[in-house]
Amino acid sequence: MSSPRRSALDLSIPYLREAILSLDSKMATLLSERDLLELRLEQAVRMHSPVQRMPNDLLSSIFSIAVLDEEDEDSITLSNLMLVCRCWREVAINSPMLWTRIAMGTHHSIDRAILKLDRSRTAPLYVCLDFSPRMEHGTVSTESIITAMELVRPAIWRWKTFHLIVPSRPQAHVALSRCKEQAPQLEVFSVRVSHSMQEDHYSKPPLSLFERTTPRLRTSSFTSFSFGWDLALLSNLRVLKLGGYWNGLSPSVDTLLKTLRSCPQLEELVLRNMSDVDPDGCTTLIPEASEHDDHVLARASDTRSISLPRLRKASFYYSGNLRTRTVLTLLSFPALERIELCYLDNVSPMLEALRRQSLTVLPLRHLRIESCFFNELRFARLLPRLTSLTSLELVDVEDVTSNLMRNLATPPVSQTWVCPRLSTLSVEGCTSLEWETLRAIVESRLPPHSRAFPRQTAPPHVPQAPASQPAISSASGHHHRQAMSSSATVSSASSSASAFAASAHILSRQPSVPVLSSASQTVGRPVRIESIDLTRCPQVSKEMVQWLRMYVADVKCETVKSIWGEPDLS
Repeated sequence: MSSPRRSALDLSIPYLREAILSLDSKMATLLSERDLLELRLEQAVRMHSPVQRMPNDLLSSIFSIAVLDEEDEDSITLSNLMLVCRCWREVAINSPMLWTRIAMGTHHSIDRAILKLDRSRTAPLYVCLDFSPRMEHGTVSTESIITAMELVRPAIWRWKTFHLIVPSRPQAHVALSRCKEQAPQLEVFSVRVSHSMQEDHYSKPPLSLFERTTPRLRTSSFTSFSFGWDLALLSNLRVLKLGGYWNGLSPSVDTLLKTLRSCPQLEELVLRNMSDVDPDGCTTLIPEASEHDDHVLARASDTRSISLPRLRKASFYYSGNLRTRTVLTLLSFPALERIELCYLDNVSPMLEALRRQSLTVLPLRHLRIESCFFNELRFARLLPRLTSLTSLELVDVEDVTSNLMRNLATPPVSQTWVCPRLSTLSVEGCTSLEWETLRAIVESRLPPHSRAFPRQTAPPHVPQAPASQPAISSASGHHHRQAMSSSATVSSASSSASAFAASAHILSRQPSVPVLSSASQTVGRPVRIESIDLTRCPQVSKEMVQWLRMYVADVKCETVKSIWGEPDLS
């Protein structure tokens, strides 16, 4: 190759390299433009999504629904929402309602509480100071409780609910002594002292909490907290819960009656764990009291009747026999739907108060009696009056006998059904109840089946049977029931559903029931027993439980264990 050609080739190499670099630069520019266009396209597509076009106020409301559940919050959901994108994080931070659940105590961080107080701005606060004693955390110091109270005290005007749980009564008094400002938005006020049995009379109760200004207070719950029974905290309530008051700290009958008179719109009343009152410590004897122990009531200065037209739930759990019977005797509760009588010794006067109320109106749906005794005749007089009763719980009641519970089975011809809407029955720990009575209750309330009792007209040559006895003939291996008359229906309450199902060649899963009398049909059939609790009932065998499970949806009983203490699956 000659030198001129070699020189021309050498000159073309830089040119070619430059041309390649130029193309690479153009390609890089085009790629960057492509990435920019793709990003803009992705943003444009995202903006067409309904979530991106949603206003921040509406998105904040959705966050509140997802995170908040009444007074609790789901902190995990809130953290996940803030990690979705920068926009959602800003919306969450600027939503004061998401930061209104202030919790401090042995399981909560003070730094997070300070952050929530800052982000909640002026929104109503739900404050919970839980310093309940736990073994793994050791003793609770009073300084930590005071520190928590000092953080939330400037925001008392924003409190909507306030819950305080402390180990001792002096710690509760020290903490609440700082609540000297008004609480115009407070609706729920709860104080619980964990060690309610301690004796510390040297501690003085805080006076004039919240300057006696709580216009919106509707729920008060106090457990072993001595506040001098200030009516400013017990007036115009919807829910009142008192518990854990022993010896001299328990409320007197006059105090309790005065509190109930100041709450005409009360909907729920709970009294738990109180020492009974001294009947000799009051002034005036109630006129209804007599010399019989069942009717002796505590003395009170004001014996006027108290009307609570909105009271729907009442619970008396070891609240003192004299106190409870006096309160129920003086109360009028035409809307009561649920009542619990537990650990009250003799509850016959309470049952009599319920019966007197039922003479006008008593829509009682749930009745629970636990570890009490009563007069069997009075309870039998009460049950027919409870036509709306759907749940009856009798726990550890020795007076529950077969004679008493037989009223829940098929009634006589001249009577109506007792508790026709009863669907839940609990006889836990009632060892005096016989199996035959329990079976009769379940069988008599089974729904009618069209194939179980085929109705056919009697032939002309067959004589009519009397109205009081059933007439059953057999033809071609089938059992037929003869008609008594055009206006009367056959009644066979004493027959067994399982035996008749076997004789009529009906599937055991399709239970049959006796046909009701005309008097019962006018009132209507009762509902089926859907749940029955036989826990701690040794008289009910395994075979009996299996029979019940064919006709009752939910049967609760103790698991049969083997000799080694393991569940027996046989």
